[in-house]
Amino acid sequence: MESLAMVLASHAIIGMYGFWLPNDERGSWSDFVGSWELLRFGKATTVRVRQSVAKRPFDRAKRDAARAALKYPPVRLRGVQARAVARGFAEYAEKAGLTILACAILPQHVHLVLARHRLLVEQLVNQLKGAATRRLMEEELHPLAAHQHVKRRPPKAFARGLWKVFLDSPADIELATRYVEGNPRREHLPPQRWWFVRPHDPERGHGAGALEFAPLARRG
Repeated sequence: MESLAMVLASHAIIGMYGFWLPNDERGSWSDFVGSWELLRFGKATTVRVRQSVAKRPFDRAKRDAARAALKYPPVRLRGVQARAVARGFAEYAEKAGLTILACAILPQHVHLVLARHRLLVEQLVNQLKGAATRRLMEEELHPLAAHQHVKRRPPKAFARGLWKVFLDSPADIELATRYVEGNPRREHLPPQRWWFVRPHDPERGHGAGALEFAPLARRG
């Protein structure tokens, strides 16, 4: 178990609805399958590992069949929706005094490197999801708005839970930041430079309790 006293930051991955199913053969961060339609494809495949399991082999036909059994279509963010999510993140970060060290908002999932905060990373991610959802609704861009029932909110655009890794050294933060920044390119998308990101300065951050950050600069 990680020692929270040594945690300087966290790398969190947030899935959009339908991106990573709770019973994915490669493993998941879910403890249960909440849909009867999905349960016939197997129980939750919970894993407790630091490294990504995305490259593990799996049956694509079975995964596609499971996705087709979902109650709503899997969410894929368009560019304008990604910008709305970003505005929600920025608003919450400013209000909560949260430093976001890296961010990649991809069509089906989001990568974040979050500096240590008074709230746990699970709480931060829940708040960030809520802020992004409010922005999507305010801008009338919610991806599942067509499935909204009368006088009710639309289904959740973000998947339940998160995948996380604690980062306990400036070197770990640098590696996670590079990984996050490289994700758009790996999905054949343009680089992302969000204005609310405060890049970690590895030359000035030296160990627990002495982590420092580069000055805030508006980027794109």
